[in-house]
Amino acid sequence: VQLQASGGGLVRPGGSLRLSCAASGSLSGIIGMGWYRQAPGKKREMVVAISTGGSEAYGDSVKGRFTIARDDAKNMLYLHMTNLKPEDTAIYYCNLDTLVSGTIREWWGQGTLVTVSS
Repeated sequence: VQLQASGGGLVRPGGSLRLSCAASGSLSGIIGMGWYRQAPGKKREMVVAISTGGSEAYGDSVKGRFTIARDDAKNMLYLHMTNLKPEDTAIYYCNLDTLVSGTIREWWGQGTLVTVSS
């Protein structure tokens, strides 16, 4: 599985941005996917996770501002971010979990940098 994240950049506080994640390779056995982020000097944290059934879970700090979307036909995952704040500055990673032959594996993209600053 390969994950390619894109769409990061510099945005002013209050602005919006859409991140994209293209998945390729052997995509059988997907059980969940999501977005995580890691700010400088901090641990990686969950932004939002979505199950194959469509259940979504958002981190408290992004609820009401961020929305996850997916296009299964195109193997794409998106993160729509609105009302961005300086504390949203981080490297954003897309994640995909698979269950194959009883083994769960986590797959990660290379990350895309989001900087929120005036």
